[in-house]
This record gives sequence, C-alpha cells and structure tokens, in this order.
Amino acid sequence: MSALGTPPRVLTVAGSDSGGGAGIQADLKTMLALGVHGMSVITAVTAQNSQGVQGAWELPVEAVRAQYRSVVDDIGVQAVKTGMLASAELVETVAELLTGTGAPVVVDPVGVSKHGDPLLAASALDSVRTKLLPVATVATPNLDEVAQLSGVRVESEEQLRDAAAAVLAYGPRWALIKGGHLPGAAVDLLTDGREEHWLRAPRHDNRHTHGTGCTLASAIAAQLAKGSSVPEAVAAAKRYVTGAIAAGFALGAGIGPVDHGWDLARGTTGA
Repeated sequence: MSALGTPPRVLTVAGSDSGGGAGIQADLKTMLALGVHGMSVITAVTAQNSQGVQGAWELPVEAVRAQYRSVVDDIGVQAVKTGMLASAELVETVAELLTGTGAPVVVDPVGVSKHGDPLLAASALDSVRTKLLPVATVATPNLDEVAQLSGVRVESEEQLRDAAAAVLAYGPRWALIKGGHLPGAAVDLLTDGREEHWLRAPRHDNRHTHGTGCTLASAIAAQLAKGSSVPEAVAAAKRYVTGAIAAGFALGAGIGPVDHGWDLARGTTGA
C-alpha cells in the first residue's frame, strides 16, 4: 500500500454468479479479504444457485472490451485474473487485451461449474490453448480442465507431472495443477518445468465447496499484486482457500459456498 493508502489493484475478468459463491462475486470477496482493491470486467451473466446453473448469457465483445479499457486505462492494475470466458470470440478478445497490459495474469480455464454445467463452448477450447494460456503467468486448471484441454487424464499423484507438462506446452510461465479430485490429502503441483512445488493440505469433510477454483485463482492474483513471487503467492493462496473450505457453509438446497471471510476476525488473511 502506498503512502496515500491506495491498495494494490486487481482486475477479475469473469462471469457473474447470482448465488454469490463463485465467479465475479467470489473474486471480489477474496480480494477484499486479502487487502487489495478488486475491480471487474463481467463477461457473462448466469442464473445460478446452490443446485446449478439455470441459464447463462454472454455479454457482447464490445461491452467486455469497454469495461477492460475503462479500468486499465484510468485506474491501472497490478494483476489480472480470468475466469469464465464462454466463447472463442471472448477468449481471443481478452487474450489480446491482456497482451498489452504488462501485469501478471492468473488464468483459471473454467470449463464446467461445480455442478457439472458447461461454461465454455467446445469451439473455444483451441482459443484457450493458443491465445489465452500463452499470456498466463500462472494457469490453474483442475483435473477435469486438464483433460478437457490436453486429453491427459490423472488418476494418481504421480501423474500430476504429466498434466503439468501438457499444460506448460501451451505456453503459461507456471502451471498449478489442482489435485483436489484425487483421494487422500488435497495435493497440488506448481511448476514452471524446472522447479517443482508440492502443496498439501488436509482434506476437510465439508461438501460446501462452491467457488473453490475462483477463490484460489483470485487469491493468487491478490498476492502477486502485493509483490509476492509465484511460489509465495500460490502457497499463501493455498492456505487461504484451505481455511475457506473448512469454513464453507450450507446455502439453499444444494452445495454451499466456501467462506471468503473466514479469517477476517483474526486479521491475518492479508499475510
């Protein structure tokens, strides 16, 4: 934070979750909890609750471009996080905008919702591979997204290296392969192809995990904006999201969200 009190600025480019657990809403809550100023470019509006996605409406490319330029040209950013981009046209537009921004980029290649609802058109996959991932500082796919993008299917911890190699081949500087769908402890692999960082956390017996991926990617972006290295940012984000999962709460009749404000009372989330 500067002498004038302006916090680091982080921009999320993603879809809106009307239920408040994921998407833009989760991103902004995470950024607030971690002490950065969150800003948004909304790419799509969803009708969404604890039971799934009932509808999704993509915004025009012109609206996405205008939001991005409005924020970046006036306010500036220290990091950008991308989430739901829906179509090839949106993916390519956002990739083009990111290329000239000069800030770290965290790409969460959102393919499906927590409930299995598709959030990325099949026709957009090649644009994610060839346009978006090459501009990423960190890409954060889960195992389903790795399979969707590369065809590599992971069934054991050892295979996380194969997944990382497949994702890095598309051009991001770092790949964070999230192994949360594997049995046992929650293990993720962060690598740039040369060094490896294995991140482990206990698995909490809590089904209310809506928004986990959005929250983790936003937490990484927040830490990068504050000047952390990629390994430092990912480790801090992993600690934050582990606490948020443990504190996840029931909401509606289905899967509730993680608790983005779980540590605010203790005042330690900004660390």
